[in-house]
Amino acid sequence: MTNHAITLTADKQVDIAVDEYGSGQPFLLLHGGAGPQSVTGLAQRLVSSERAHVYVPTHPGFGGTSRPDWVDSVGMLADIYVAFIDQLDLHDVTVIGSSIGGWIAAEMAVRSSSRIQRFILIDAAGIAVEGQSVADIFPLTLDELAKLSYHNPVAFRIDPAMLTDIQKRGIAANRQALAVYGGQPSMTDPTLLKRLGTITAPTLVLWGDSDGIVSPDYGRAYAAAIPTASFQLLPNAGHLPQIETPDQVVSAIQDFVNAHTTSSQPIDKKA
Repeated sequence: MTNHAITLTADKQVDIAVDEYGSGQPFLLLHGGAGPQSVTGLAQRLVSSERAHVYVPTHPGFGGTSRPDWVDSVGMLADIYVAFIDQLDLHDVTVIGSSIGGWIAAEMAVRSSSRIQRFILIDAAGIAVEGQSVADIFPLTLDELAKLSYHNPVAFRIDPAMLTDIQKRGIAANRQALAVYGGQPSMTDPTLLKRLGTITAPTLVLWGDSDGIVSPDYGRAYAAAIPTASFQLLPNAGHLPQIETPDQVVSAIQDFVNAHTTSSQPIDKKA
């Protein structure tokens, strides 16, 4: 893990903890409310199947990291990660976001950085859709949350009695940070849906067909609002398809990136 000092203005600097995997084409992989461990497996699979350099930052406040008071919105996180890409002088970046990470990715897409070529939103939150609210996860037990998050929740159940004190504190910190960024309990920005119409980068909206946090119809509304988006429903998956059905997520990412690669060569897959 590497700490990167990201500078936005003379008086606004924040340290971001970033895990890096592999080498090659850059990917920025943004986690959701479950923390960076919810996308670690996806990062490792991308590296094992492609020549990719995957950056996985921990959003300030998650995992026990510090969060300056001024880092208090998804839009601010989007600004930070655009600056991160600028400061590392990355080009031809693919941004992938899960859940609130997908919301951050959508805000980054609205900002239209020339360094970012494509976006992938996985069961993203953030938009306000009539009749399709985001589930309020904050009062839920771990079992209740699992029922909404997975097609097969039994396979991914966490026994609270088996958690260490460190793990319990980590879960509590993640929920606290999520509440700050998401505007508990709505997890939406009423202005975002309209602003998505300004996005010009190719965008893939991936959605688990059994997602109980944000429904497939919510995902279809997300894709419909983005002029350059396509929507792909993932069978037998819930809110975290990268954990539940990782092979089909990696396959969808590969197909999309190769279809939207500006160079004459597709992604250099490992032999």
